[in-house]
Amino acid sequence: MSATTSGDHVIRAIRADEWEAVKQLRLVALRDPVADIAFMETYEDAVERPDSFYQERAARSAEELSGARQFIAEAADGVWAGGLTVLVEEAGTTDWAGFPVERRQGHVVGVFVRPEHRGSGLIKALFDAGVAWARERGAERVRLLVHEDNARAQGAYRKAGFVPSGVVVELEADAGKKEFEFVLEWPA
Repeated sequence: MSATTSGDHVIRAIRADEWEAVKQLRLVALRDPVADIAFMETYEDAVERPDSFYQERAARSAEELSGARQFIAEAADGVWAGGLTVLVEEAGTTDWAGFPVERRQGHVVGVFVRPEHRGSGLIKALFDAGVAWARERGAERVRLLVHEDNARAQGAYRKAGFVPSGVVVELEADAGKKEFEFVLEWPA
């Protein structure tokens, strides 16, 4: 997939040799004030992972035939302003929460934009790149899950064209809390 531009940023897929930047962006994201409800990982866990974890993650994402792709928004000075990852889920399988996957779909995870870049349209540009990639791989829709208390993210996802599907996932690790599925669908 080729790179696109959004303002002063280039939106593109990561390369295998960029594992250190992948790690740094993840650690920054996990320091965000809402990281505890936005990500299923803590900063402490992520910082303890060996470099080989990030090397393998970057290498998998960069593979052309991979079922996952991480996109980033790169500023003119080389700083990664944000990113997201899209996973392809196959029809006939079950997702991480045990729900059946009824059709081939993209599943967006790891959405993050640095605070100083929020409100600039980068989230929409990142979603556009991720959705285009999923569609190129035959996805019939793209979905994501968002914590019920993460109003900021819900607003950003709505601006990017996603709507609640009605699917609710109970969180085992956070008793009594839920995540809502948001979807972006297109005509068949």
